[in-house]
Amino acid sequence: MALSATAENELAGPNAMDRLLTATQAEMSKVNALILARADSHVDMVPELARYLIEAGGKRLRPMLTVAAALLFGRSNGAHVNFAAAVEFMHNATLLHDDVVDESDLRRGRPAARIIWGNQASVLVGDFLLGQAFMMMVETKDVDALGVLAKAAATMAEGEVFQLAKTRDLSTTPAEYDQVIHAKTATLFEAAAEVGAMVGGADAIGREALRTYGVELGNAFQLVDDVLDYRGEAGTLGKNTGDDLREGKMTLPIILALVDSTPAERSLIEKALGDAEVADETVARVVAILEKYDTLNRTVEKAHAHARAAREALRVLPASEMRTLLGDVAEFSVARAF
Repeated sequence: MALSATAENELAGPNAMDRLLTATQAEMSKVNALILARADSHVDMVPELARYLIEAGGKRLRPMLTVAAALLFGRSNGAHVNFAAAVEFMHNATLLHDDVVDESDLRRGRPAARIIWGNQASVLVGDFLLGQAFMMMVETKDVDALGVLAKAAATMAEGEVFQLAKTRDLSTTPAEYDQVIHAKTATLFEAAAEVGAMVGGADAIGREALRTYGVELGNAFQLVDDVLDYRGEAGTLGKNTGDDLREGKMTLPIILALVDSTPAERSLIEKALGDAEVADETVARVVAILEKYDTLNRTVEKAHAHARAAREALRVLPASEMRTLLGDVAEFSVARAF
């Protein structure tokens, strides 16, 4: 599949994520300091576990979106730092809880926190991070922005429960998959961008533009992650190739393949889904089926459509370097698939 012109340019020079890191560096240093400060506790296990996850790496894209959106409109009173740190805490709390639910062994290329400290500690520290997130939001006294993130927290939990309910459900439709990724992933991107715009002083049009940008970027991001689970080499996402298969997750590449596959191929996929001990050879056979019916590329094409929608949502705003950069980030989120 050919790359877009933007994606080709990204591969030739500093990519959009690196450029966003540079553009938000000064404000993100404040966010990172607040994150580390609020991860502290007099209960030793809390900061040990929290910092193990927080310092494990990752681009911190979600809080960067909050900062970038605030900078885009340029009239923030400083509340964007609290909201960006809160967004990161919400995200990390979700990771801790998800690893327990999914019984994951790896997170960001290292042993998952639950492997070291256990499931109970992981859940409770996740709860601690959520509590700290809402404390930081309350301190801003911005009830409207707090409402946006509170709603996102509830929606994310609903998405995770819905995904759990659809585990190994071969009747799962693409529309149901869309519901899952919108709720569990795109919602936090949406809220992160929207609250950044709000505290940056955006009007109703600007707020809606960033909200739409965030949700479309989040959808694209999750679609690509679901492709990389089968296409990437082990460690690309900090986990093993085929983990979604082992966990029985009904992602779009699998859903599309089940529609097109022969009875024998469908049986192979069904037996592999949810088998935590499935052999690498079997995973490779499933990937071959996905390639046969082009479901990975078809999923990437859908991600491209969301990325284009994200860029298009920004066109109502005045031209600026930050607007261009955010559009490029949307394109780059899909270029990761290659």
